[in-house]
Amino acid sequence: MFDKFNRKINYLRISVTDRCNLRCVYCMPEEGVELLDHKEILTFDEIVDLTKAAIRKGVEKVRITGGEPLVRNGIIDLVKMIGEIDGIKDYSMTTNAIRLDKFADDLAKAGLQRVNISLDTMNPEKFKQITRGGDIQKVFDGIRAAKKAGLEPIKINCVIKDDNQEPDAVEVAKYCKENGLHIRYIKEMDLEKGEFSIVDGGTGGDCGTCNRLRLTANGNIKPCLFSDISYNVRELGAERAIDLAIGNKPETGHTNLTGKFYNIGG
Repeated sequence: MFDKFNRKINYLRISVTDRCNLRCVYCMPEEGVELLDHKEILTFDEIVDLTKAAIRKGVEKVRITGGEPLVRNGIIDLVKMIGEIDGIKDYSMTTNAIRLDKFADDLAKAGLQRVNISLDTMNPEKFKQITRGGDIQKVFDGIRAAKKAGLEPIKINCVIKDDNQEPDAVEVAKYCKENGLHIRYIKEMDLEKGEFSIVDGGTGGDCGTCNRLRLTANGNIKPCLFSDISYNVRELGAERAIDLAIGNKPETGHTNLTGKFYNIGG
């Protein structure tokens, strides 16, 4: 699949829920958000059918996101259903790792290959402030469980304000080096203002080589995080929605006035 700017589109990010067990300050307000009605959220079969359609069109890389994907009931079953689809070469999940110690073994057995984990500081109190109540020890437990289960390479997503020499980022990098983890620095973004940059240590944010489509929990295919363009799979069918998203993928991101990180999948 190539878009009109000759970019090969082979990466699908699937948001399986808009719910999360943290309230990170750069993601959602302290009081939480108005959640989708359960009837609006795609069923497992709908997600699998969409994924199969995307793979038929050339997708090779699939990532499960949220919200926090591990809070969705039956997530192991969904991971297994997707993992059994032929044609996926890279199968991963982005998680805050709060529940990962309980799920890591089952995720690996279900076919998941690796995980990306959010960690912005090594300070327990600052972590609690950033996440509004999160326990950093659970993240460390989740990382250890992921390593034991073979969900590697483990990539750590570290959100920064300005650069990777900030004290918290330096401490997280030290921890990663000591534990065989791969760090990626993600500068804090603003959807409404159109503020984004290339991920340091990754490829996200590079519009010229963007190969992604995003599926939201309520069935919208989005060709760009920083755009309001979307096509609903229930209204159009999976293949038509995918074709429209690829055909209308913008050359570069601008602003997103209708979505949020927690309900698109970041």
